[in-house]
Amino acid sequence: MKYIEKLQYITHDIPHLTHVEQAQNACEAGAKWIQYRCLSKTDEELLQDINEIAGICDDWGTTLIVTNHIHLNEKADIQGFHIEDMDADFNKLRTQVGDDITLGGSANTIDNLIRLAKQGVDYAGFGPFAVTETKPNNYPFITLSQYRNAIKELENQNLNLPILAVGGITNYDVESLMQTGIYGIAVSGAINFADDFTQAYQDFYEAVKLLS
Repeated sequence: MKYIEKLQYITHDIPHLTHVEQAQNACEAGAKWIQYRCLSKTDEELLQDINEIAGICDDWGTTLIVTNHIHLNEKADIQGFHIEDMDADFNKLRTQVGDDITLGGSANTIDNLIRLAKQGVDYAGFGPFAVTETKPNNYPFITLSQYRNAIKELENQNLNLPILAVGGITNYDVESLMQTGIYGIAVSGAINFADDFTQAYQDFYEAVKLLS
């Protein structure tokens, strides 16, 4: 089993903090998992960011996951990729990157989750839970009962897949979400736009840890 962190922090394009600054802040706050999500830059710019963030993550012992951009594998110190395309062929991607690379996928339905589990994905982000400005989409929200049903269905099929709730999650949502049986939480906006970045991260961490 690969190491999958229960609180996953995601960087985004935001006006007041660069991706590198977000990663630095997150690591200083105690983050052990950073997902670099940037869909607005050239490969050269991406690699410049990734190399700098990888150095920060190495200093802090933090896992670095990159959203999409799987073609950058082996060009930087990347531990894994999160693929947002819900129709992606993860069997093919696994062959491409090898067994040591962590592969995460996105899902909006239980059927999505089952397919990901059968294709050997290491974890899945299941959402959105609520309105999120950091990743606009038209997918329906996932309810607490749907999270519970997803866990039960995977268990019924003897499928092991760590599920993380994602999308518009606040610290106030953590208790009810974790009580559904999910593995963890992925968060971005509630930390990035908080008055105190460090305190916001640590509040999420303590809430998730308490309920794990």
